[in-house]
Amino acid sequence: MLADPIAAARAQLQLAQRGVARPKDADALLSRIYSDLHPKQQAFINDTHHKIVALCAGYGSGKTRALCAKALHLAVANQGFIGCVMEPTGPLIRDIWQNDFDDFLEAYEVPYTFRASPLPEYVLHLPGGDTKILCRSFENWTRLIGLNLAWCLADEVDTVSKPLAQKAFTKILGRLRSGNIRQFAAASTPEGFAWMYENFGTEEAQAREDRHLIRMRTYDNPHLPPDFIDTLKANYDPNLLLAYLEGQWVNLTTGQVYDRFDRLKHVTPVTWDHDETILMGCDFNIGNCNAVLAVRRGRELHVFDEISAAHDTDAMAQELRRRYGKARVMGYPDASGAARSTNSSRSDIAILEAYDIHNMAPKANPPVRDRVSAVQALLENGNGEVRLFIDPSCKRTIECLELQSYNLKGEPDKEANYDHMNDALGYVVHRTFEVGRATTGKAVRGVRLY
Repeated sequence: MLADPIAAARAQLQLAQRGVARPKDADALLSRIYSDLHPKQQAFINDTHHKIVALCAGYGSGKTRALCAKALHLAVANQGFIGCVMEPTGPLIRDIWQNDFDDFLEAYEVPYTFRASPLPEYVLHLPGGDTKILCRSFENWTRLIGLNLAWCLADEVDTVSKPLAQKAFTKILGRLRSGNIRQFAAASTPEGFAWMYENFGTEEAQAREDRHLIRMRTYDNPHLPPDFIDTLKANYDPNLLLAYLEGQWVNLTTGQVYDRFDRLKHVTPVTWDHDETILMGCDFNIGNCNAVLAVRRGRELHVFDEISAAHDTDAMAQELRRRYGKARVMGYPDASGAARSTNSSRSDIAILEAYDIHNMAPKANPPVRDRVSAVQALLENGNGEVRLFIDPSCKRTIECLELQSYNLKGEPDKEANYDHMNDALGYVVHRTFEVGRATTGKAVRGVRLY
């Protein structure tokens, strides 16, 4: 708690010199602020029982005002304890948060003092005692040491790289160990499938009881200029409108790799009969081995199971045999697995063979574009035929097909970690539904007979 009597006396003198008195009734102050908020902002403020809360907001929906109100609400609930507000960079603390929070505090006559150096911080002079709010940046998240915080607000978290945001988030949670209401709250416009989606949008995240997502649309704010929404509609494509008007997560990168994938067409219950040969597509990575398990039925491929993020090749093969015993399995691994290993002196393919998984890998992997084209053709070919079906239990495979995008070089992105399961699927698809070849005295490659 803040207990420096000299600092408290100095703050009281500053208030007296400015002719400002501490508010006598904090509840009345909060009630006045609350009445000025629209319902979705109010829902964000009211949620104090979840430890982790997120506000996914469209442009102009009132996100910053909601954050200001949330900061004051948590400060009042934790008077005498320290809170923290984070922006992506140091300059944004000044350009965004400081300007808006100053205006907010002055509009509601909340007495405060502000110190810009060495690091910016506010002290709110509340009825129950002076309450400090630190202002910090994600880019300097490693400096969040030695702090005992009651709460933390993170603004525009999805504009920060996902690994950086996750590291900062983990660090902050370890700092929330004082006060009456300990809470982490994040707010951001949805910038693709970034940190907020990973922590609030996936099925696993939604099943967690410690967190809650509030989605706020541009339409929810009744105070916008009349032409604001029409201007966005006239200048943004439908994908951007879903993100920036509706607050929805959509792929905002340079294009979806498997853009023919459609849950309504491709996700359907798939079962495996014990007399069917299992086709196992494998992708090898240290600490993250992945496999899709499928059966071929005529010209169709039916994916009935997956193995996600196994520690190594041995663990992946063990899991396969645990689930399916002595079933006949044909392996379609990454061809480079013949020369390297994730866990031993034996190659990855040799490890699979030790578990009676027959190696069907070619001598070299096909070109990436051919592998992608093969999967796309099974998703839907030029005749409108759909020949790839995936069981709903294969959640990671479905997620990766939906979310992998092209990078700025025009290559399937490998940074967001949506590539491994797609690679595993691509190996089995390309090899099983191999490109046909026409010959006129010599081999001619690339004549596709999908």
